[in-house]
Amino acid sequence: MGTRVCKTATSPRYVTIAAELRDRITGEKLGPHTLMPSERELSETYGVSRMTARQALALLEKEGYVYRRPPRGTFVAEPRVPFHIGSFSDEIILAGRRPSAQLIWAEERPPTPSARAALDLAGEETVHALHRLRFADDEPIALETTYFPSALTPGLLEQPLTGSLWHVLRSEYDIVPTDASAVIESIVIDDTSCARLKVRSASNGVLLTRRTYNAEGRCIEFARDVYRADRASFKVEARIPVPVVD
Repeated sequence: MGTRVCKTATSPRYVTIAAELRDRITGEKLGPHTLMPSERELSETYGVSRMTARQALALLEKEGYVYRRPPRGTFVAEPRVPFHIGSFSDEIILAGRRPSAQLIWAEERPPTPSARAALDLAGEETVHALHRLRFADDEPIALETTYFPSALTPGLLEQPLTGSLWHVLRSEYDIVPTDASAVIESIVIDDTSCARLKVRSASNGVLLTRRTYNAEGRCIEFARDVYRADRASFKVEARIPVPVVD
């Protein structure tokens, strides 16, 4: 039998160029708002066509590493805001920025099936539901849709709702969040949300489906948060269990 030769697949040239530029950005060799090399400069440096150079810059723009300002050129974007699963306000402050929220709507209503199951509510129980646009400084980062059991949070809709909701829980209801979990998914953001987040139509997003618990293990908050994929990153840590050996 003849010997089969497996050829190693190679990435398109523009992907390789984008990877090198990405490394320079993440390695802080190119700081935020630095002017990137032009298509002509990249084509001369890497010995490729201007079309290939344009594709490399377009890929970095799609990934959120650069932004375009015609006719001035392409610039390095601000680094993504790093998040853990927890308080948006606390994470933004840790990043050295100012958190805020714009309340889009808030109402008491029957829960969605997902919220009912997560909050373990009986048939007639209602929730306080809020939809808010979250900012870091003046930049929109995320849209939060949050549900709290009405019985646990009487009068919540009369409270200030443009700051940390966890602060309101602690100060007004003596409810202390102690644990949180989330399912993280990649999505395409709908057009209405894209407009509010000030991103292009059909932009990529990150969906967090969150549950927050008190010390007794009761789920006190259920939320679905949509983040801009170009402006947020999430750090997930886990303790590795000792393997069980038969």
